[in-house]
Amino acid sequence: MAKTALVPIADGTEEMEAVTIINVLRRGGVQVTAASVSGRTVTGSRSVTLSADRLIGDCLDQTYDLIALPGGMPGAEHLRDCKPLVEMLKKQKKEGRLIAAICASPAVALAAHGLLDDCKATGYPSMVEQLPQKGEGRVVTDGNCVTSQGPATAIDFALELVRILRGQTIAGQVAKAMLAKF
Repeated sequence: MAKTALVPIADGTEEMEAVTIINVLRRGGVQVTAASVSGRTVTGSRSVTLSADRLIGDCLDQTYDLIALPGGMPGAEHLRDCKPLVEMLKKQKKEGRLIAAICASPAVALAAHGLLDDCKATGYPSMVEQLPQKGEGRVVTDGNCVTSQGPATAIDFALELVRILRGQTIAGQVAKAMLAKF
């Protein structure tokens, strides 16, 4: 059975992170749903327009192997404030499935709801102090939680997600095809 991932997006999402996560996961054979917490079209943090596959409300009855949050401001705040998404994240964590966040989202969207209380994490440098337990590195994996620092680490972050979901061999193949080190 194919692995699945939900990538929520919102107005103010860091578009480099959102597109990188979606693109790299799809290259790795993961079925990705980009779901907006507002309308079908969102405007990213740098005024790039992104189109969602679905609205978050249309995803509530689905189970995903991974929920991965891009960062950006105020996108991370919009993700934090989306009650249906927060409930999905809590259920995901409780059931031992993978959650992931990059940039502002570890502190703003996950830590704000206690979703990082039991794991080491990283995030955008100016927000690391808001994390309950700090991990070291560009990408931090602790149990079923993966976090990363920001736009320049998005490829490393997404490749780590591919590695966890599809294995080292496929992650290596994706990295090689993209000329990325992994």
